[in-house]
Parts: sequence; structure tokens; C-alpha cells
Amino acid sequence: MRKIVPIALGLAGVALLSGCGKRGYDRARPDEFAVARQAPLVIPPDFALTPPQPGAARPQDSTSNAQTLEALFGAQTGRSAGETAALNAAGGDSADAGVRSTAGDPATPVVDKGATTRDIVAAPEGDGQDARAATPGK
Repeated sequence: MRKIVPIALGLAGVALLSGCGKRGYDRARPDEFAVARQAPLVIPPDFALTPPQPGAARPQDSTSNAQTLEALFGAQTGRSAGETAALNAAGGDSADAGVRSTAGDPATPVVDKGATTRDIVAAPEGDGQDARAATPGK
């Protein structure tokens, strides 16, 4: 018992002192903030900006509706030949342009499929491993 305590203290001291070494904790690696150089600011050489004409419309001003549509869907561009052919084959030339308004209209007739169909549609996605059979009355 007398020899175990000094040996244990010696091993604990060696373990504590080994943590003070510089192995892996030195700053010999490159500084990540000093690696990249930034180019100096340059004043553009062209100062030939024309002043706006009094009473003329500002070019950056447009309606907020147009800005929203452009931000969401991008600028209006023409359809490609392939897209036009696919739309024509699907009957796009005779389609109702306001079908989205008609589908969301409360006056649109709908068929009530019952609670079972509503539960199936509202069921969470998954592979079914957590599914359990419901017993009636419980």
C-alpha cells in the first residue's frame, strides 16, 4: 500500500505534465486572415454621367407589383421552341388562362370524399414503419 500511493501520484503527475507540452497546440500554422490579399479600391475612370431630365420618369421606378413579379419569376422571356411545342401538344393554345382563379374559388363545386380520404391526404410522409393499426372503440 505504501508503494502504490507514490506510484499513482507519479503517474498522475506525468499525465498532467504531458498535457502542458506544445504538441499540436502551437501557432506555427498560417494565419487565415493574413493569407488573402485584398485589391485596393479604384475609382472608375468614367465620370460622363448625364444628369436626369426635369420631369422625366426615373428608370428605376416601377410599380411594386411589377418588381414583385420580376423578383419571383424573373424577367419575362419568350418560350423556347420545345416548350411551345409541348404546350401546344397538351392543348395549351385552348387552355383557360384563369384556371388558377377558378380552382381556388369558393363557388367551385367539390365532391366530399369523406373523412377517410381526408385522413389519408393529411397523413405525414414516411416509409410507414411507425404506422399502427387503429382498433375501433379505443
